[in-house]
Amino acid sequence: MSTSIADPAPLVISPEMATGAGAGDINGTTVAATRAAFAPSVWGDFFITYDPPLAQRSEEWMRERAEELKVRVRRMFVTETVASAVALVDTLEHLGLDGHFREEIAAAITRIHVAGQKGPGFVGGGGSDVHDLGVAATQFRLLRQHGLWVSTDVFNRFRDGEGSFSVNAGDTRALLSMYHAAHMAVPGDVDALVLDEARSFARRRLQAMAKGGELRSPAAEQVARALDHPLPRFTGLLETMRYVPEYAQEETRDATLLELARLNSNLMRCLHLRELKELSVWWRDLYDTVNLKYSRDRMVEIYFWSCGMIPEEELSRARLMFAKAFGIVSILDDTYDVHATAEECRILTEAMQRWDESAVSVLPEYLRMLYIITLSTFQEFEDLLEPHEKYRMSYAKKAYQLQAKYYMQEAQWSSDKYRPSFEEHEELCGKSCGLIMLNLVALMGYGANATKEMFDWASAIPDVVRCGTQIGRFLNDISSYKLGKNKKDLHSGVECYMMEKGVTGEEAVAAITTMTEDRWRTMTMACMEMDHALLPVAQLVVNIARSNEVLYIHGRDGYTCGSHVKDLVTMLFLDLIPL
Repeated sequence: MSTSIADPAPLVISPEMATGAGAGDINGTTVAATRAAFAPSVWGDFFITYDPPLAQRSEEWMRERAEELKVRVRRMFVTETVASAVALVDTLEHLGLDGHFREEIAAAITRIHVAGQKGPGFVGGGGSDVHDLGVAATQFRLLRQHGLWVSTDVFNRFRDGEGSFSVNAGDTRALLSMYHAAHMAVPGDVDALVLDEARSFARRRLQAMAKGGELRSPAAEQVARALDHPLPRFTGLLETMRYVPEYAQEETRDATLLELARLNSNLMRCLHLRELKELSVWWRDLYDTVNLKYSRDRMVEIYFWSCGMIPEEELSRARLMFAKAFGIVSILDDTYDVHATAEECRILTEAMQRWDESAVSVLPEYLRMLYIITLSTFQEFEDLLEPHEKYRMSYAKKAYQLQAKYYMQEAQWSSDKYRPSFEEHEELCGKSCGLIMLNLVALMGYGANATKEMFDWASAIPDVVRCGTQIGRFLNDISSYKLGKNKKDLHSGVECYMMEKGVTGEEAVAAITTMTEDRWRTMTMACMEMDHALLPVAQLVVNIARSNEVLYIHGRDGYTCGSHVKDLVTMLFLDLIPL
């Protein structure tokens, strides 16, 4: 899901965007005076016609071999120390293999947590491990990422007599572990103070090592990646695609894990290409049928997002539902944003609330096919559900209807030339970004582990969901400001903050960046405080926040401008990892 779907005005300064007829100036930023069509997809029909190169081994052989290796890996969980368990879980997650060993990892995490509570500090087993910053920091991060509270006291063991952090010179692994762990901070003076200090310390040291040419491969690549995307805020699949070749260079690599990771990456690539082809065919037919060329043609980027949010191999149904709903609501959003009149927006919103094909007659001719296909797609979703899953449809449909209302409110503000307060903008645009609805659609595609309690929880917009939407909204607002986007006459969040506080754009961006960090911390705390039976749906929200960090890094917009993430799409779906 993209928060960009709530702010899709064309990038008039980008060569990807078609130019409008004339331009104006608002606060020194050039914006389109009229709305032009979005640029075509950078991929076109590539994935419809793409014929992958012949694999080194058949898919059947790879699956059989992978099953043999999984048996060996399960034996590895019988470890003597907590430190070895930490290393195993961390490696499996880096390599994208954790989904195959959920029960074993859950048991290991419990053991690690219990051991940490029994003795001084974190690291179980005693000995030199107690004073290993790399192990202690990784353990801290893993436990918090799995929803378990752990104190920051562990880091005090790694201070010198003056209270400053002390790490052996050149210990890149320890510094990386510390830097990643520091991004699991939560609100609170003590927790934030310790981890902010740890983050600043590790970042300075890592930057100095990189600048001084002290790092060799693969450490150099890992440090560069971490400084852009610390692990708790990076998409797992992208980390895996980069880490598997790096792991092959590590002296401590395990041959079984490496072979299994290579097989798994190739099997996932086969699955991704099948799903992407199916979606591309479906989308091309839909996009041509609705014939609304003012809207974005971005199914490849949507599927890329879908894989980041729902990486598990067995959740194909959820990935496809998410991508299809995303595609349709993106057209709906573009209709409200860049094409429909205020009256047409009102009529369309009313039709969405009726949710009946009889309402099609009141719609403008050009919107009728979009309305019919929206209803038929949701009916297709319902047909895919088992009888005991049918109740899920009411949650997704209601959320989609609310989505239209949110778009209508934005359109009304635009039509009235209303300047919302920053708080008003945050409240509405956090909801209109689409995450709430798309999260429910994705959950609808889950199997038996998705419960009614999860739907009730997500629909109530708890702190995890609220913060997840705001993270995406803030990142998109910063991107909109830096790239010069304008949404009709509706001010962006950055503009609202500038005018309300009387500050410059750079100051507003800095303030909103701080708010984004605060939402990450609140979301982290909420995941540790919530009922752990609900963690699977919370993980969906965390994953989409991670995806937004990737797509909007450094102010880019990887959804509206497909070229911004073309290299990442290529790496995930097209680059081969040799067996």
